Amino acid sequence: MSARNSQANKAAARERLRQERERQAKKDKARRQLVVIGSTVVVLAIAGGIGYAVMQANKPGHWESVKDEKNISAPKNTEGDNGTTVVIGKATAKKTLELYEDSRCPICANFEQSVGATVKKDVDAGKYKLKYIGATFIDNADQGEGSKNALSALGAALNVSPEAFSEYKAALYSAKYHPQESDDKFAKDAYLLEVADTVPALKNNAEFKKNVEEGTFDAWAMKMSATFDKSGVQGTPSLKMDGKKVTAQGTDSPPMTVAQYNAAIAKALKG
Repeated sequence: MSARNSQANKAAARERLRQERERQAKKDKARRQLVVIGSTVVVLAIAGGIGYAVMQANKPGHWESVKDEKNISAPKNTEGDNGTTVVIGKATAKKTLELYEDSRCPICANFEQSVGATVKKDVDAGKYKLKYIGATFIDNADQGEGSKNALSALGAALNVSPEAFSEYKAALYSAKYHPQESDDKFAKDAYLLEVADTVPALKNNAEFKKNVEEGTFDAWAMKMSATFDKSGVQGTPSLKMDGKKVTAQGTDSPPMTVAQYNAAIAKALKG
């Protein structure tokens, strides 16, 4: 082979090698661009997913969304602003006992199981009227829904009649049906309807069932809860008459036995 051909071959080989390197460099550049684009898409997708998750998390829940409703469906047998004045008893009764309760409150359940029948007997006899103020602060403490849902269901019972309301309230607080405070059973409509089946006026009552399941009085329940929040009352059960706390003698606590209650009410009725 001549030196000339050898040099030509070497030059050709170098040219082929140069061209191959250029092709490889272009491939590497294209690959890097695809990786960058892919990474960007992934980052954007993650960011979009996080943004959506944050948006969903910040979206108000059902109870928050109904809290500020303007057009409130208040139950029958109510009065006052948004129907949050619930007074049960004979119109001729001169005094009114205010009763503050949270449906999930275990102490309220103890009070109702011990003293509830006495309160009902007094109200039926016209000794005094009963003004009910429902609270939902236990839900707020553990992010539950049972207090609010039960209060709405009590509104559905009140829509049937004051008697149905009183009987349903007693059933919800009964030893058989009242759950532990940590068990948010009242958040389930099915359970509230199961308890309602023990009240003759509510059993197989299609309108009551519809109002519970559709949350007809959910917004009303939130307005009632706001009434409690503005009352200055710090806990449940709490009782007041003529603006003064009704307590067991010598204590700042509510009367939890029939004897304590009768003594406290006798004193309150005297003024």
